[in-house]
Amino acid sequence: MKAFLISGDRSGSGKTSITLAIAAALAKRWTVQTFKVGMDYIDPSYLTGVTGRLCRNLDSFVMSQDEIYAVFKHACIGADIAIIEGVRGLYEGAESTDDIGSTASIAKLLQIPIILVIDARSITRSAAALLYGFMKFDPGVTIAGVILNNVRGEKHIRKATEAIKHYCNIPVIGAIPRVDNLDLTMRHLGLVPFEEGLKDQPFLNRVESIVEMICSHLDLDLLMSLSRELESPKKIPDLFTPQTSKKSGTIGIARDEAFNFYYADLFSLIESAGYEITFFSPIHDTLPDADGYILGGGYPEYYGRELFQNHAMIEDINRLAINGVPILAECGGLMYLCRKIEVLQDFSGLHTGDSFQMTGVLPATCTIPKKRVVTYVTGRTTPSCPISKNVSLPIRGHAFHYSTVHPDSGISYAYELDRGFGIDKVHDGIVMQNVIGSYTHLHPVPSRALLFSYLSACSGDQH
Repeated sequence: MKAFLISGDRSGSGKTSITLAIAAALAKRWTVQTFKVGMDYIDPSYLTGVTGRLCRNLDSFVMSQDEIYAVFKHACIGADIAIIEGVRGLYEGAESTDDIGSTASIAKLLQIPIILVIDARSITRSAAALLYGFMKFDPGVTIAGVILNNVRGEKHIRKATEAIKHYCNIPVIGAIPRVDNLDLTMRHLGLVPFEEGLKDQPFLNRVESIVEMICSHLDLDLLMSLSRELESPKKIPDLFTPQTSKKSGTIGIARDEAFNFYYADLFSLIESAGYEITFFSPIHDTLPDADGYILGGGYPEYYGRELFQNHAMIEDINRLAINGVPILAECGGLMYLCRKIEVLQDFSGLHTGDSFQMTGVLPATCTIPKKRVVTYVTGRTTPSCPISKNVSLPIRGHAFHYSTVHPDSGISYAYELDRGFGIDKVHDGIVMQNVIGSYTHLHPVPSRALLFSYLSACSGDQH
C-alpha cells in the first residue's frame, strides 16, 4: 500500500482542492482511502465523495497515539493507496511551542512523507527559502515533494522550480496555474458539504472541472514514486473488533442535506457494538423505528422552512423525547431541537428577521449570527447526564458555529468543560429526559465510553 500526506504552507494554500483532485484521479485506477487531519467534516465529505470510501479524521490533540494507529489501520484495510490531507499550515497545532494537533505530528507518528503545497503567488526564489525553512524547522518531518500553486506563466514556474531544486534538492511534482472563478463553493463554516451539492449538477460539473484542471498540471507517476510503501493491514484493530455477533438494537441517524456532519468512526463503533444503523431525513422522511436517535451537525438554518413543514417528523421526535427515548443532538441537531432559529442580521445568505420554527423539544431558542466559535473541547459528563450511569466519563471533540442558544432558566447540563466553549461557556449539553443537545461535536473514538453508555441506554440497560 502506498501512502503520502498533502500539507500546505498555510491555510488557503490550495491543498484541499489539490488533495481532492489527486484522490479523484487515483481512485479511477486504485482503491483509495483518505484521511483528514483535524476536526473537520466538510473536507472529508468531498474526499469520501470522489473515492467511494468514508474519509477518516486523525487528530493528535483529541486522539491518543494508539487511537490514531487503530483508526488508520482499520480504514486502510483493502486499500491500495492512503492519502492524508493536512490542516492549515504544516506546523499549526493546538499550541505555539509543540506540534500536538498539527499535521506534522501525524506525519511523524505514521512516518508518512509529505507533499508540501506552496502558494507561489508573486514569489519565485522565495519559494525555495520558504521550503528550506519548513525542511529545517523539524528534522523529524520528511518533505518528499512540492506542488506550486497559483503560478503565472512558464517563466514563473521555471524560476521557482530551479530555485527549489538548487537550494532544497526536492522534486517539484507540478505547478498549478492561477485560475479565477474555479474555486469550490464556500459558506460560513467552509465549503458547501459534498452531500448537499450532490443534487446540483452545476456543483458536480464544477468539482469535475477542478479535478481535471489540477491533474493536468501534476506528474502523478512522480508523486506515486515519492510515496511510502506500507504493509497493507489485514486484521481489524481491537478498538473496532465486533463485540457481539447478535443484534443489539437499531440507531436512527439523521443524514440529508441539512444534517451530515459525522465522523465516519461513529458508524464503525456503533456497528461494532452490534447495532444496526438506519439513516433518515428530517426534511423528507417519516421517523423510522429505532431504539435511539442521533441528530448530527449541519445547516438547519438553510432548511428551516422545509424542516418545519415535515410536521409528522416533529410530532414523532417530540413524542419519543417525552417517552424517554435516548436522543443525542450536536450543533445543527441542537438547533433543530430548539423552539426556533432567529436571524438577527444579514449573514451568509440569511436575512435579518428570518425566523424558523423548529421542534421545540428543548426549552431554548437559537439566534444567528454571533462571533465565530471554533475550538477544541475537553471535559467530563456531569451527574445530570442521563446516559452515563452516574459515572463521570471523558468527552473530547470540537465546536464550530456562528449561532447562540438561549436556554430557559433552571435547565441541567450533561457536560462540564475544562477547555472550549459550551452553551454557558463552562457547560454544554442541555438535558431533557434522555435527550442531550450540545454544541460540542464529540469525536467518537476518544469519547467512546460515553458512546457505548448511550448505546446501553438505547437497549434499555439503564431503565
